[in-house]
Amino acid sequence: YTTIPGDIYVKAGGVAFKNFESVAYYGSADTKGEVTLPVVFVGKGRAEDYAQVNVENKVVVVLQRAEDNFRSAVNMARDKKAKMIFLYNQDEAAFNDLTKQFKEYLSGGTMSLKKPEASSGNAGVFFISNEVATKVLNSTIEKINKAAEEDPKKSPLKKFKPSTVSYQISQETKVLKSENVLGYLEGTDKKNELVIITSHYDHIGKLAEGEGDLINNGADDDGSGTVSLLEVAQSFAQAKKDGHGPRRSILFMTVTGEEKGLLGSDYYTQHPVFPLSSTVVDLNIDMVGRRDPQHKDSAPYVYIIGSDKLSSELHSLSEQTNKTYSNLIFDYTYNDMNHPDQLYYRSDHWNFAKNNIPIIFYFDGIHEDYHKPSDEVDKI
Repeated sequence: YTTIPGDIYVKAGGVAFKNFESVAYYGSADTKGEVTLPVVFVGKGRAEDYAQVNVENKVVVVLQRAEDNFRSAVNMARDKKAKMIFLYNQDEAAFNDLTKQFKEYLSGGTMSLKKPEASSGNAGVFFISNEVATKVLNSTIEKINKAAEEDPKKSPLKKFKPSTVSYQISQETKVLKSENVLGYLEGTDKKNELVIITSHYDHIGKLAEGEGDLINNGADDDGSGTVSLLEVAQSFAQAKKDGHGPRRSILFMTVTGEEKGLLGSDYYTQHPVFPLSSTVVDLNIDMVGRRDPQHKDSAPYVYIIGSDKLSSELHSLSEQTNKTYSNLIFDYTYNDMNHPDQLYYRSDHWNFAKNNIPIIFYFDGIHEDYHKPSDEVDKI
């Protein structure tokens, strides 16, 4: 299912602010027309802030700081039964970057395996600029920020005069069809055990606006993984013809929808063609065609992610095989579960790992052309 935004805006102080300009909506609601509600400022969105005001069935405005996870602020507002959440960022540059990203990634629609439950309550978030915050709260940004920082014991949030805000969310949900592509090679004496090798063949489409080349071909992300998988499949098929086929069966699978939420691999693990109980490993290849800046002048390398998380035997086998045959540099930087990039959760292997199937994620790092039209084949 893909949910495509329609006419979405916030109206305050007699001014309408459009989606992807002064506001950015994130969610799946459809209000079926304009909604007008009381608005309440809850400062930083802490428990002591909510203790000052009643937010039930109202719009809450929350200060979003760079160090905060916006989801925790949203969850708190919903727990307090707020109807809609407005998050404003003190950093205007950060807000402008956010709206640009939202326009690029959300204007074409968000995708999910299940049909979104559209409703008019507790269904989304508006990120708003400082200008919108001042109109919504009928105050200056200086007074708003000061109240957010003031001692909650002085009840500074109660000092804002009661006001209302209007908004509209119009979205359409369509059904799209796509396919995972599966190639099966039967093993010999252990043919009932399955090795899966994955890569994703989708990418992020066209840029929403701009000049020149707007098409994201994704030569590295993940054309490099897709052709690597095909090479591996060809080699195993030839080996079997020559009488040296694998003992275990192998499923070569290019998956769809990785860029929209790991959808293809999620679908497979929910509707497996072969039992997950007999699947012994997933080897996932995503972005292996380039060097990152950290390895600009190094010998051949690859980042290894996840090999030791669910199976010490897999990790030992991986190390031993590399030393015997390939002698690549194995870089485990991203294998740290606390690494800020959280790559263990960000490609298709994750849907196997969360089903307790051991995985290895092969990756060569982020580069300057990541998710840009300049990720072209001549740079592989």
